[in-house]
Amino acid sequence: MFDGCTLRADASEGWRGALPDFFENEGLFAMSVAAQTWDSDRALTRIRELEHLPGALLPILHALQEEFGYIDKAAVPLVADALNLSHAEVHGVISFYHDFRHSPPGRHILRICRAEACQSMGCEKLVDHVEKKLGARVGETTPDRSFTIEPVYCLGNCALSPSVMLDGKPYGRVSAEVADFLIDDLRRRQ
Repeated sequence: MFDGCTLRADASEGWRGALPDFFENEGLFAMSVAAQTWDSDRALTRIRELEHLPGALLPILHALQEEFGYIDKAAVPLVADALNLSHAEVHGVISFYHDFRHSPPGRHILRICRAEACQSMGCEKLVDHVEKKLGARVGETTPDRSFTIEPVYCLGNCALSPSVMLDGKPYGRVSAEVADFLIDDLRRRQ
C-alpha cells in the first residue's frame, strides 16, 4: 500500500509500488512480456502496419519487441527492406537503445536502478543480493526463464531509492527483504 512516502506491506494487498494506483490505472507503467516465439510472417505483418509512418523505424522496433518480447536477428533484413535502409542502420539503432532485447526475456523483468541516487542508498548491495537469490547476473535471464534482470539508469523515483521496476511497476526503498518478497510472491503465483 502506498502511504505517501514508503512502500509497506499490507496483508490484503501485498507489496505495492511507490506510486499511487492512479498511475498504474492510467497505464503509464503498463508492460507485457510476450511469450511468443519468433514468427517472420507475424513480424512482417507488424512491419507492414507501420512502415508508412514518417520515422517508422522506432515504432516498428517497439512493435516487434511488444509482439515477441525481443527483436530477433531475423528482423533486421525484414525491417531494412521495408524501410529501404541498410542492415547496419537497423542493427545500429537496435544496439544503441538499451531497451531493445536481443533474446527472449524471462517471464518477469526486474529492472534495478543503478543511477547515482540509488547507488548512494545501496543499490549495489541490492544487486548482489538479487543476483545471488536468482542465480543470474544483471543482463541475464535465470536458467528457468522466470526472471530477467536488467540495469536501468534512473526510474525517476530518486526520493525513494533504491528503486526497482518489476514487470512495469515501480517500487521504492527496496531492501533485500522487499526484493525477496517481490520475487517469492511472483514465484508462488506461477
